[in-house]
Amino acid sequence: MLYPLKFQPILKDKIWGGKKLKKLFNKAAETDKLGESWELSGYENDESVVTNGFLAGNNLAELIEIYMDELVGDKVYNQYGLSFPLLFKLIDANENLSIQVHPGDEVAAERHNSYGKTEMWYVVDADPDGKLIIGFTKDCTRDEYLDALDNDKVEDLLQHVPVKKGDVFFIPAGLVHAIGKGVVVAEIQQSSDITYRIYDFKRVDEQGNERELHTEQALDVIDFTASLHPKTNYQPELNQITPLVTCEYFTTNMIRFDQPLTRNYGNLDSFIVYMCVEGHFVIESNDVKTIVNKGDTVLIPACIDEVGLIPHELTTLLEVYV
Repeated sequence: MLYPLKFQPILKDKIWGGKKLKKLFNKAAETDKLGESWELSGYENDESVVTNGFLAGNNLAELIEIYMDELVGDKVYNQYGLSFPLLFKLIDANENLSIQVHPGDEVAAERHNSYGKTEMWYVVDADPDGKLIIGFTKDCTRDEYLDALDNDKVEDLLQHVPVKKGDVFFIPAGLVHAIGKGVVVAEIQQSSDITYRIYDFKRVDEQGNERELHTEQALDVIDFTASLHPKTNYQPELNQITPLVTCEYFTTNMIRFDQPLTRNYGNLDSFIVYMCVEGHFVIESNDVKTIVNKGDTVLIPACIDEVGLIPHELTTLLEVYV
């Protein structure tokens, strides 16, 4: 019988990475440049491996092949087959990330034989001056954008948004964006790694080379309209389910709780993923108890209709399904 599954994080050093994923979540970093922890991934050559129970050692692709709709749900299996549709990350921006944009499904399929990349961010931690870049401050033309790019003024066109812990942002394909220095986010996204880098602050590597930009590819996918209200407004209620983001690719809720809760998923027909961003708790399902600590990500198979959530302290988790 399937049970809540935990996975080995896939750690990725980045030139802009830092120490916060180790400090905040006890990730086993070997360097001070840990930029991303891929918490749950079915992405090719980066498939997550189970660490708990009798399925330990199996990767996500193998599990879908064996358990199919039992693991992911009928509707998900019918749509995505053996592909796991979402990718879950923790990201530490010790330096500003490049300004970038992602293609939607149509362009990504045509150019890269890939899904597009719509995503969302939950701010886990931020320095007092932490910021994100999210979209344009006003409607912009292609020519205005290219002129600003040529004159190193593209930042002047973009919206710099101060952030704090708990802020939520929805980033559909086509929205220009960047994570600023000192910000840590939990990222939930389509299973895609297609990024068009449009500006990188003229940074150079150890050999003195600037990183490649994707100006022409990006032009076809950028949404040049103003992004007037980039932040998702929500009011968390203790021991209640708080909706954050709903789109065609995923639904994300926040559960902030200090009392036991029961979640019934009998009518959902989807896997569920928990990202624990604060506190720790126990999942009880079919007489199996699974301990979840801050920074853990857990996959609840679609065949599990009901779980009990038992907090050991005030706990915040992101609940995600298709």
